Amino acid sequence: MSRSAKTIIACGCLGAIILATAACSPRRIPPMTVNDLMEDRVTLDGVLMKCNQNQFKAHSDVECVNARIAIDRLASRSDPAQEAKRMEEFEHTRDRLRLAQEKQRKDREAKSKVDVYSLPLVPVEPTSPQPPSPNDAAPPIVRESNP
Repeated sequence: MSRSAKTIIACGCLGAIILATAACSPRRIPPMTVNDLMEDRVTLDGVLMKCNQNQFKAHSDVECVNARIAIDRLASRSDPAQEAKRMEEFEHTRDRLRLAQEKQRKDREAKSKVDVYSLPLVPVEPTSPQPPSPNDAAPPIVRESNP
């Protein structure tokens, strides 16, 4: 049961050829993710065109499913121009509210302050002079004499 050298060489060459063809075959490219498709609109359009051409493949292919999800997510996003307009209206409304509140606060402060110039005048009656008290009397003057 010895094998001849030619058979061994032939089996080795056949194995090498099988390994070379397996190693050289193109690798399968993973399907595009939803986020990748949302970022690259050109690729998204290409995948959608491919899916529309083959309706049977559109329901089973992972890229077609991901493309439909990406389209739905992009459609649900609001338009940047509308978002900017909404933010501008919000800022305008907030400024008007702030000014109205500031005016109310100033009105309250003005009502709580007393304006001394608008108070009614009260006539001041002069008071009569009080008689001096006995303690306020001048002490007697004492003179010392020389002996």
